[in-house]
Amino acid sequence: MNIEYKINTPIAPEDIISLYESAGLNRPTNDKERIEKMYKNSNLVISAWDENTLVGVSRALTDFCFCCYLSDLAVRKEYQKQGIGKKLIDATREHISSQSMLLLLSAPTAMEYYPAIGMDEVKNGFIFNRLQ
Repeated sequence: MNIEYKINTPIAPEDIISLYESAGLNRPTNDKERIEKMYKNSNLVISAWDENTLVGVSRALTDFCFCCYLSDLAVRKEYQKQGIGKKLIDATREHISSQSMLLLLSAPTAMEYYPAIGMDEVKNGFIFNRLQ
């Protein structure tokens, strides 16, 4: 298997929805317009492709010099545990520079994954949850 990684390549919303559903990521997959808006307003999207199949994505909002919020990390179920997620995070970190921190909110099912790839858990955050 030869996975190709692409930076800020346009992705069809149907491919994103299929990926999220396969990965079990809780996103508004029944709202194609919202998915399109999520990607239109993100400034760093790294995608992983197996030929024409989207198998993984890292979607981030960043200023490239101080902070980066990794809002989505998803890998298609049948491609998990092959290092694709780690490569997506590594590529994201390369593009944001060593001056920038990378922060994310973990899905409950991934709480053990992030420390295993070297991320530190933070306890100094606060949130206003979305209303919809």
